[in-house]
Amino acid sequence: MLSAFARAFQTPDLRKKLLFTLGIMVLFRLGAHIPVPGVSFTAVNACFKDTKSSGLFGLVNLFSGGALLQLTIFALGIMPYITASIILQLLTVVIPRLEALKKEGQAGTAKITQYTRYLTIALAVLQGTGIVATASSGALFSGCVYANQIVPDQSVFRIATMVITMTAGTTVIMWLGELITDRGIGNGMSILIFTSIAAGFPGSMWAIKQQGKIGDGWVEFLSVIAVGVIVVMLVIFVEQAQRRIPVQYAKRMIGRRAFGGTSTYIPLKVNQAGVIPVIFASSLLYIPALVVQLTNSQAGWATWIRTNFVKGDHPIYMATYFVLIVFFAFFYVAISFNPEEVADNMKKYGGFIPGIRAGRPTAEYLNYVLTRITWPGSLYLGLIALIPMIALVAFGANQNFPFGGTSVLIVVGVGLETVKQIESQLQQRNYEGFLR
Repeated sequence: MLSAFARAFQTPDLRKKLLFTLGIMVLFRLGAHIPVPGVSFTAVNACFKDTKSSGLFGLVNLFSGGALLQLTIFALGIMPYITASIILQLLTVVIPRLEALKKEGQAGTAKITQYTRYLTIALAVLQGTGIVATASSGALFSGCVYANQIVPDQSVFRIATMVITMTAGTTVIMWLGELITDRGIGNGMSILIFTSIAAGFPGSMWAIKQQGKIGDGWVEFLSVIAVGVIVVMLVIFVEQAQRRIPVQYAKRMIGRRAFGGTSTYIPLKVNQAGVIPVIFASSLLYIPALVVQLTNSQAGWATWIRTNFVKGDHPIYMATYFVLIVFFAFFYVAISFNPEEVADNMKKYGGFIPGIRAGRPTAEYLNYVLTRITWPGSLYLGLIALIPMIALVAFGANQNFPFGGTSVLIVVGVGLETVKQIESQLQQRNYEGFLR
């Protein structure tokens, strides 16, 4: 990996792309430290230091690189765009018009991207309004003595200004991501998510060292690094693992020329769903606690939710989280991979799996294999996602434990994909093998 980056910096055009990408990443992190107009920076800073866990907004705070709880102009981060992308991907299966656009190729994809942008802005307005309302009521930092002083001026004009600023920040993030995709290296949105998550690693690691009690915290610090190395190796191994189903294309004679007769394969990844099930499960588990916090109810059901579904170290919370991740892994794979469509396309172009008849038997075989490999993939996702909660009990770390859950899955996935793109571009520029 390091050699790929070294060779990329020796290539002038790739060096420009890498430096451009790094510049956008620096600009993105700069915006994550500029507070929204109308926010008391002193009160936010005091409450942020006193808060030991990110609570209900942990997922959004993770994707914004800590900008949410500091109420900056990039407080919403990339989360509205992720949510909009997932919603449109799910609606593509339900709405025939979107499914037809998806099959139109580049023009249809551009139209769906435009819809994603519009939906992102709408979700940013909705989420920004909710966050500003939560901060104004003092519920964003529950238990902080300065929580009610975060938004001193709660007039309609000031609240509207804050919401518009956060929405504009999300729009700028979308634009920065597209700039990286067009003129930089890798997928822009993924790179920005990677930047947000990686920015919190040093602070989380140092917090574990300060909270440690054995050997002035160095034993816990080194133990976490050892666990991190093992987790990263496991994630790389599983993310690269795939089941390759061989496909043979029959030879066809058109005139005097023969076409087809080639062999290829269908790569089915063990973790076909990626990080989406973790996001779905986290978002769904936040809803009950969010309802209790906003209603401030003291009923029996509210007390039970506060006891079992607010802190991540409770066994009921951990078990529910694990089951939801497994469920959403199967759910997302079922809607994102259609065995019948793949079987029909293979049959249309004369392809078949050796030993399996074309058509319906091929679809049933693909569904059988996909179900078998999704089981270890979903269990792997559940175990990785539970690592921060186990660390919460073992080390007293916060819920954004650096080596586990969504953070490592995204950082490793984006890192692997970026290195692959750099290596592919290096191969395109290296003609040495053809000249010998």
